[in-house]
Amino acid sequence: MSGESPDPDTADRPGELPAVQPYYAHHAGLLAERYESVSFEAVHGDVLDLLPPPPAGAADIGAGTGRDAAALARLGYDVLAVEPVPELRQVAQRLHPSPALSWTDDSLPELRSLSGPLDLILLSAVWMHLAPADRGPAMRRLAELLAPSGVLVISLRRGEPPTDRVMWDVPAEEVVRLGERAGLHIARVAENEKDSLGRDAVRWQSVVLRREAE
Repeated sequence: MSGESPDPDTADRPGELPAVQPYYAHHAGLLAERYESVSFEAVHGDVLDLLPPPPAGAADIGAGTGRDAAALARLGYDVLAVEPVPELRQVAQRLHPSPALSWTDDSLPELRSLSGPLDLILLSAVWMHLAPADRGPAMRRLAELLAPSGVLVISLRRGEPPTDRVMWDVPAEEVVRLGERAGLHIARVAENEKDSLGRDAVRWQSVVLRREAE
């Protein structure tokens, strides 16, 4: 569900905004055109040097149309793409068939079907859809799944949230704090003032967290 937050004081109440998954299901085709128009390297270039060297086990959580998962597979990673929206999975599997890429239906914060250890976990434009109460449990689950020295990359959409689905404007500082509470250590916070899709009111942050080696 690789995509793009209402007021934290109101957005925990059900019914404030349309649910996230129906939005992505309804717009799967249009979103595929949008996401596939920019490359994995253009979106994540500020953190690529911190990724563990392939071959390695990786998971793309909220993989959407599969752009990032497919790129990781091409680089030599063994990738599990996690996407709860069937319409997006169908588009992704059509666009990016690969023997190094498998798909599963799951979502944060539980990720019940996943098992570690994983060397790399990527969440691209996903975290801002998590309600505040779900973020702590989600981070703890991600930390559980990481291998020693494993890397967690979370990209954050910053700016005024849209009104057509539930979203929060989550700062990098909050993500770092949750990661540290879960036993992870900060490797980098990257700032990107330019939105790859050309939206003037949107900017991005990428948080890279690492689990200590044993």
